[in-house]
Amino acid sequence: MELTDAIGENDDSEGAADLFRVVGRQVRLLRERADLTQRELGERLGYSEDLVRSLERGRRTPQPEFLDAADEALGAGGLLRTAKKNVTRAKARARVKHPAWFRDCARLEADAVEINFFSTPTVPGLLQTEEYARTTFMSRQPLLDEATIEQRVTARLARQETLARWPSPMVSAVIDESVLRRSVGGDEVRNGQLKHLQHLARLRSTTVQVLPMACEDHSALEGPFILLTPKGRGQLAYLEVQSTNRLITDAEEVRILAARYGSIRGQALSPHESLALIERLPGER
Repeated sequence: MELTDAIGENDDSEGAADLFRVVGRQVRLLRERADLTQRELGERLGYSEDLVRSLERGRRTPQPEFLDAADEALGAGGLLRTAKKNVTRAKARARVKHPAWFRDCARLEADAVEINFFSTPTVPGLLQTEEYARTTFMSRQPLLDEATIEQRVTARLARQETLARWPSPMVSAVIDESVLRRSVGGDEVRNGQLKHLQHLARLRSTTVQVLPMACEDHSALEGPFILLTPKGRGQLAYLEVQSTNRLITDAEEVRILAARYGSIRGQALSPHESLALIERLPGER
């Protein structure tokens, strides 16, 4: 009997979520049988502890390459490999439930060949860990119910599959230093996020820069924004401030924001200097 025989051909997102939870439980049982921690398994496979944890909880889609590597590392004898086809089908059928106001941006982001972030309140959602993302949603006012929080965390993590596809989009992020120094969710959550940013900063397709607090007059004091370049289309911009969200398609407005972004990158620390700072921050108070 295959690992996924227990899951029917349900074509909605609940069926996909059930499948991912079943696969996650099998990974956890095999890992525990091998007497490995989540961190140890992640190190063996070249993945972060956070990703292994998310997969075991069924909150992250298990990618085929992960299932192949985990099957071999855990001596599963093909048990995990047999799930690949079912996971692929479930992933195609599932409908990720983003808030209505973000759906257009999420759709464009998934098809983008280039994504640029300037972030001042939090780490960009595409680069967040599960724990960091959950903290941001739990902090919302008015309060979100638990079901909505979990739904939005799942949707945010699903967006990150964009970073794993090939060819990968070129992603750059300029993050204000104050964001990285703020202990969102406590030191453990913050340090986990910093470690994840270190991993992302070393990817060929991702550039992370820090805008230092010593920069007194940077070019985007008006606030954060995102620049998106969908495949075969011109560049667009997205703004999100408090409860106001706006997708910008006007060419002149987008040009101005793109020019600001270029200026901000010039004022930020270099990628190498930024990575060095991010590596130091966990030990600083």
